[in-house]
Amino acid sequence: MNEDLEPQSESLADIYAQKVRASRTRSCMLEIPERENDVQILHTLLGIELKVGRRRFACPDLATARYMRVFARLGCREFAIPYDITRISNLADELETAWQRSLLIIETYHTLPTPRQRSQNRSRLLKAIRLQISEIGAGDKMPEFKQSTKQRET
Repeated sequence: MNEDLEPQSESLADIYAQKVRASRTRSCMLEIPERENDVQILHTLLGIELKVGRRRFACPDLATARYMRVFARLGCREFAIPYDITRISNLADELETAWQRSLLIIETYHTLPTPRQRSQNRSRLLKAIRLQISEIGAGDKMPEFKQSTKQRET
């Protein structure tokens, strides 16, 4: 492997653990197959939708759709979305970059003789990433809010 790419690159699971789950999040669940999926972002009259196979999921905005697309590609059914919507776009950029970097590393450095072996190697890597993300967890359905204020602390 090329040492130039490895030290500066963060994996998808690292970004998810350190930058997403470290802050306040809400969980999201998609009914999709746990495998690599073909995912499209659709701009419809009703808004933005994420299309995974034949299923469609409504998204509030483009940044959230881009964020969710990374996890849907991997086949992650449950994952966390940052509660602070201003962070989603930057995290989507980082996750998409990590996704592309993973694919580039697979194609460049894992040269196997047959297409079947390359496909199996790619599937194993994506399954490992999916497993790491599921171990980190999706968190609570809604974040916990502190109800106490200075006036009520008496």
